Amino acid sequence: MSGPVRYSGGCLCGAIRWEAWGEPDNMGICCCADCRKASGSGFIPFMGFASADLSFSGEPRQYRSPAFRGGEATRNFCPQCGGLVFGGGIGETDSHTIYAGSLDDASLFRPTMALFVRDRPAWVELPTGLTLFETMPE
Repeated sequence: MSGPVRYSGGCLCGAIRWEAWGEPDNMGICCCADCRKASGSGFIPFMGFASADLSFSGEPRQYRSPAFRGGEATRNFCPQCGGLVFGGGIGETDSHTIYAGSLDDASLFRPTMALFVRDRPAWVELPTGLTLFETMPE
């Protein structure tokens, strides 16, 4: 019998690391303008975990910007290599968005939804079978 799934990852240089136990609350793709600009791509693949299920190491830098539903969105990146790793303030939020590009084992990412499809560039093809949301789900 095996235990809970372990997810782990980090930035390009390894200075920022994270680890999670158990399945994420959600997995998806976000095509909002902020995610596109932050990633330099057409979308950001993400996983949501409860803060209690995560541990972090290293000292990330943060960039804060207005969030879709008010407040601030916090993106954490490595000050050495610039790798974007996770969202949310450590000790400030009850959940975190982990950017799936930071996974050590990319095969663990299985998206079920796409957010902000209204903003999706025409050249981005989404996997079939995703639940699509024009903006954020309720």
